[in-house]
Amino acid sequence: MHNNNKFENNNSMNKLLLMKNAELFQGEKYLNKNKTYFEGWYFKNTNLQKGISFIPGINVGNKRAKAFIQIITNNTSYFVNYNIEDFKFNHDPFYIQIGDSVFSKEGLNINIKDESQNLKIHGNIKYTDSRNINTNIFAPNIMGPFSYIPFMKCNHAIISMQNTSNGIININNKEIHFNNDKGYIEKDWGCSFPKSYIWCQGNNFKRTNASFMISIADVPFKSFTFKGIICVLLIDNKEFKFTTYNNTKLVEYAITEDFINITLKKSEYSLNIKSKYNKGLKLSAPVKGKMNKDIFESISALVTVTLKKENEIIFCDTSTMCGLEIV
Repeated sequence: MHNNNKFENNNSMNKLLLMKNAELFQGEKYLNKNKTYFEGWYFKNTNLQKGISFIPGINVGNKRAKAFIQIITNNTSYFVNYNIEDFKFNHDPFYIQIGDSVFSKEGLNINIKDESQNLKIHGNIKYTDSRNINTNIFAPNIMGPFSYIPFMKCNHAIISMQNTSNGIININNKEIHFNNDKGYIEKDWGCSFPKSYIWCQGNNFKRTNASFMISIADVPFKSFTFKGIICVLLIDNKEFKFTTYNNTKLVEYAITEDFINITLKKSEYSLNIKSKYNKGLKLSAPVKGKMNKDIFESISALVTVTLKKENEIIFCDTSTMCGLEIV
């Protein structure tokens, strides 16, 4: 593993840079230490019928560091292992590279071969018109003031709530075309995923230019656990945040094997999320730095989002091709 980071000899600049730019590789200090750590980026790409998400990352456990790329489509998923020496990163401009594949906020250049899985993926996607959430000193990212706490087991950041995607990905000689379609980027890092959580994301709404994500997780914090909420609804240029740190209340939380119904309330606003959960495909999640927990994700779920101010509906629309995990 090596990097081309021109800031590497300035520790104070590094800390400031990493805090302000969560997309950058946060875990260089863990690569040569006997500590558990993971870091993974999530690049979701969908048109109106098909999708493909790439999850490049690294994990450190038992004094061993590895790199990987996970791939999920409407009906298949793959985990491709790499040596840590195949992982490269750069801060300015930001990109990460694993093997022959390069990932950045400007797009993807994919070249993956795994003979053991009869897998060949290649192609390019270009991202433009990226839009992210509003940030400030109090909330440098979606975790708000929790972003400053150094002992969180899992940190989460949104890199791009929505971008315009153009390109072609060829997977085992079948092409997925993106023509002014939608992309989304986020990431996680720490030592372990929460033991239980729900995550949902969609930006293919039928009538509105909108993007949405929600995560509700049982978050370990010192000697106790609390249910942490992070949720953003972006409608055109207007942003609605529902989070633990802005006093959002979870007033309804019903989850079955194939359906979810969640209602959040903050001040005069309430947000309801209903989703039909089709069968998920297996991915791997970190526990103490090891990618040995099976989770199941769909990238073709339906989600209906309803926003009310008092009793007046100000937004109600349904997104197709949503990402959904229930753990």
